[in-house]
Order: sequence, then structure tokens, then C-alpha cells
Amino acid sequence: MNKMVIGLTALLLSAVFSFANAEEVLLGPSDVVKITVYGNPDLTLETRVSQSGTISFPLLGQVKVGGLAVSAAEARLAGLLVSGGFVKKPQVNILVTAPQSQLVSVLGQVNKPGRYPVDGKQGLIDILALAGGVLPDGGDIVYLIRKRDGSSTKETVDLVKMMRAGDLKLNLDLVTGDVVYVERAARFYIYGEVQKPGAYRLESNMTVQQVLSLGGGLTPRGTERGMRIKRRDSAGNITELRAKQGDLVQIDDVIYVKESLF
Repeated sequence: MNKMVIGLTALLLSAVFSFANAEEVLLGPSDVVKITVYGNPDLTLETRVSQSGTISFPLLGQVKVGGLAVSAAEARLAGLLVSGGFVKKPQVNILVTAPQSQLVSVLGQVNKPGRYPVDGKQGLIDILALAGGVLPDGGDIVYLIRKRDGSSTKETVDLVKMMRAGDLKLNLDLVTGDVVYVERAARFYIYGEVQKPGAYRLESNMTVQQVLSLGGGLTPRGTERGMRIKRRDSAGNITELRAKQGDLVQIDDVIYVKESLF
């Protein structure tokens, strides 16, 4: 249910935020642009911005457009065409056909991991929506890894908590080079005398009693007496604990249900 809520909300918010926060894209290296000048088809050009931020334009030669918004680049080309005496009142239009300079990476438990363009001002939810949303095996926690001023930082966002509270302060704006990672949901394992042994998603504050229910309950031979939890501590050592119905289950716990002797 949590994943369904996240998926639907992400898609809705993506449309809202993309419209409300739309800003002009800054041109950068490797962006592919199509340039047209109204009434001058011979000046139509589709080219890639070089690593130095320039394009080679007919009549003008090398023109610096890197770091400019699209409208500013249009104005620069128009001004150069006028000052060079080539076109009196040029109407220049630039369309970014393949944005390659403003990319973020989305990894982990999403439907379509990959690199996505940051088209204007986009937040974490927008990018997750572009990546197809979180998979059923995905966790509630998303990590945002960012590099600023030569050092890396990591932000932790609880998607479910954010959605339930309606607090979008953590719908952080993304910039090129950011990495979004959705980890796999926490799990526990149950085996022995239960109807459906196996691995299951661990929800918040889940108890042993709830775990038994997920496992389909006891088999006719099973007993709750003598249940055990095998748990790995911070040092990596496995300890075995006696399990009671009200005990909270932790990540990667292995719960064993014994066979009744009578």
C-alpha cells in the first residue's frame, strides 16, 4: 500500500511541480540544440554544444552559449546577426533537443534506473516519477548524494513520512550531478513450522505476532513455545534470542518456529 501511495502521489506532484516551478534551462556541454531564424532557412542548424560551451554558427563562427539560459542565447545570436549586418530583425529560436549537460542519476529500486535531465527546477519526487516510481521491493528511505564545493553530502528522505505529513520541504531541488538512490526495503525471514516460510518486507514497529500472521500462521505441528530469533549485532556476530509475541522485529532477523513435541 505504501508503494502505491508513493507512486500515485509522485505522478500527480510531478505534473504540478513541473508546471509551477518551470525555469529556463541553462545550456551546457554536450547539449544538442536546434536553432532556427525566422525567414532564413539557410541559418537553420542542429548542433552540439562543445565542452568549452561554444557552437559553430553560420556567418558568425564560434559563439559562446554555455551557461546561458535559452532566451539569453537566442538574444546573443540575434544581436550578433544584427551587429554583423547579416539580418536586420532576426527572430531566433533555440530548442534543446537532447539535454545532456543537466543530468541526475537515479539508481536502486526504481522501475527505470538511469540518468535523467533536470529540465528547469525539478525536485526529488519529479525525478522519481520520471524513473517510473519505486518498485514494490523498494524501501521508504531515499538517499540523495550531492557534491558541493568539492565535498560530498548525503541527505536521507523518508518518502512515506513526507507524503503522510504532506510536508514537501524534503522534496529537495536537484541539480546536475546529483545521485538519487532507493535502497531495497528492509526484510526479515521466517522458517520452520509456519504455513508460508520465506522473506518478507519489514514494516515499522512490526511484532513477532504480526510476523506469524504474515507467515500464514503455525502449521498443525507448530508451537509458539520456544520460538527463536537469530539476530546479527553491529559487530556482525549472530546471537540467538527467545522470541515473544510482543517483541519488535529488526532488520534481517531470522525467526524460527519449532515443532511441538506433543
